Amino acid sequence: MTQPTAEDIVRRATAAFNAGRRDEAQRLCERGLARQPGDPTLNHLLAAVLASKGEIETARRHIAASLANRPGHATAQLLAGRLARMAGDFDAALGHLDRVIALAPQREAFLEKARTLDQASLEHVTLRPQARAAWQAILQVVPSNAEAAARLGRLAWEDGEHTLAASLLERAAAQEAPATVWFDLGLVRQDLSDLAGAAAAYRKALAIKSDHAEAALNLGTVLQDTGDLDGAMQAYATAYRLRPAMFGSIAMALTSAPHGRLWLDAAALRAALA
Repeated sequence: MTQPTAEDIVRRATAAFNAGRRDEAQRLCERGLARQPGDPTLNHLLAAVLASKGEIETARRHIAASLANRPGHATAQLLAGRLARMAGDFDAALGHLDRVIALAPQREAFLEKARTLDQASLEHVTLRPQARAAWQAILQVVPSNAEAAARLGRLAWEDGEHTLAASLLERAAAQEAPATVWFDLGLVRQDLSDLAGAAAAYRKALAIKSDHAEAALNLGTVLQDTGDLDGAMQAYATAYRLRPAMFGSIAMALTSAPHGRLWLDAAALRAALA
């Protein structure tokens, strides 16, 4: 009986992966690599399968094996960069991504580099200007890129540029945006004293992600500031149900805001929130 070639295994594994049968795709790749350990395509495909399963370090070993046989493969370099970022190895990630850009400049490589610089800047503040510049370059070339608008909006808010942040985040939210975008927009509108707009943004974040405890807590504070204490208590009750550890923050908000209530008995407040 003729043994399947590496190309046959790649086709079958790719079909299985695309159909959502990741375990089957992994077994096929491993079976092929048992016979041809250095095959770059099988190693690349197995790295992608493992990455989808969250097995990042093992995936990195396989993409390294793939690149050992074809270092000039731009798609493999891109996957290696993404995996390195996911592992927090930012220097390696940037090295891979710079090689991709040198080999074959493509939009996804520039996006991945912006993500890497952005994530790395959380640990190395000196990279923050580079991260912001990378996102700005993407938005300049692709004005409709919601991810770039969202990240620039968040960075602008962190830098105290609230009007600019609101404009960018509203631009991102005009498309199908995740809960994080609406939450950030709520923060910005709250800082701009647009309480109705902030409440709407927090409600949208909760509609998209029903377990977003921070959105529920902030919705409570906004409604409390508008004088809607009943609505605020409902939002606080949601936050408390989602994350009981928020009790202290809720109690502080209730007693410190101008429209709050004084709760002398913590047990009574817990009962009211429950």
